[in-house]
Amino acid sequence: MAIYANVPGSNAKIKKPKIFVLDTNIVLHDYKAIRKFQDNDVFIPIAVIEELDKFKKGTDALSFNARGFMRDINKLTEGKMFGKYGVPIGKGLGNIKIEPNHPFPDALKDLFHDDIQDHRILATAIWVRDNNPDRFVALVTKDINLRMKAKAAGMEAQDYLTDRIEEERVEGAQKEVQFIEKAPAELMQSLTYGQNNEADWSFVSKKEPRPNTLYLLRNEGDMICARYDADRKKLVLIRNRQAYGIKPRNHEQRMALDACMNPSIPLVSLTGGAGTGKTLLALAAALEQEKQFDQIIISRPAVTLGNQDIGFLPGDQKTKMSPYLQPLMDNLNVIKAQFRPSSKEALHLEAMLKEEKILITPLAYIRGRSLGKVFFIIDEAQNLTPHEIKTIITRSGEGTKMVFTGDIFQIDQPYLDQWSNGLTHLGEKMSGQKLFEHVFLRKGERSELSEIASKLL
Repeated sequence: MAIYANVPGSNAKIKKPKIFVLDTNIVLHDYKAIRKFQDNDVFIPIAVIEELDKFKKGTDALSFNARGFMRDINKLTEGKMFGKYGVPIGKGLGNIKIEPNHPFPDALKDLFHDDIQDHRILATAIWVRDNNPDRFVALVTKDINLRMKAKAAGMEAQDYLTDRIEEERVEGAQKEVQFIEKAPAELMQSLTYGQNNEADWSFVSKKEPRPNTLYLLRNEGDMICARYDADRKKLVLIRNRQAYGIKPRNHEQRMALDACMNPSIPLVSLTGGAGTGKTLLALAAALEQEKQFDQIIISRPAVTLGNQDIGFLPGDQKTKMSPYLQPLMDNLNVIKAQFRPSSKEALHLEAMLKEEKILITPLAYIRGRSLGKVFFIIDEAQNLTPHEIKTIITRSGEGTKMVFTGDIFQIDQPYLDQWSNGLTHLGEKMSGQKLFEHVFLRKGERSELSEIASKLL
């Protein structure tokens, strides 16, 4: 059973369907949210519809979700009026109703002085509760401030939990590399010197590991990395290699580079703090394998202030996106710096940029494309919603590899957190799939100063 909000337990004497009043950000986060509340009723304040109207003309994901929601509502209500109880959402689901604005009750009318949409939504939720005394009513919003205001007014307020990953699973993703302190000498010997550098998985587990489980094995002074290959049903050695002049500086980076260069794994996620080398390793792996792909595309979400599209900035697309994409260019410059300016590698990089074999572009321009034989790097993916992640991956064509990088503790989107962002969602839902590998990079390698600041400040 899907979890959509916190509701009274089974002992509560509430037999009628519950009512959930949705805030605007729920729709913008997941335009199919009204179908995630099972047989309970969903109320949409008219203030939400007014706010959605501001998003209908944009090209970003928020605008896409706003339009998708309004199309869905229009289809549900075609030839119907909402009436007292709303209209059915679908088989096995509750009803949906657009509720007009209502004022705060007299006892609360002086609680908030500003006439803003958040307060109109809250006032409407309170009215719905007071006019349905026999039903559980909750305001569902991803806005923490609005939840606090609701609680101050005595209104039940919930976060949207459908795509929220349990905290224990998020923490587990950061510890997913299996460390074996006293690895059997026979295992170390087979992986290091044996035929095909492989060994039986029974050395490390009583039951067959999940596909692409990572291991760090130590025996006395020796330490090696290994991965469980589900196709071969063997532990395989992760070799220490380099890509376009970039060498891994620690075991986690070695695992990350191996994942990015493994042709049998088309989907990779790399998470970790600033300076751990996530994007640099992905880019180096792409350049090392550039002959296998028609194009290398590097992108990241443009996190703007409010709903300001990049269109308000002066200049053409390249000029508009320059502030957002400069960090990606910085990584490319780090790789270029490994070679002399006149070297064939540096000149080849310049040629690929000029011919757009390497393309740095905003994510908004990816929608609708079919990406075949592309090495696609999506940086700062923690700022994407689960739906946006799904939209990107479903663009993948034959021969395409996708690498998502990001830090789930550095989120710039106001309605996402470390449990509900798309990067966390990707790692949880795809875990155990043969086509997916996740690596969490713990150690910063940008500089000694960066590492100390990350730990102490």
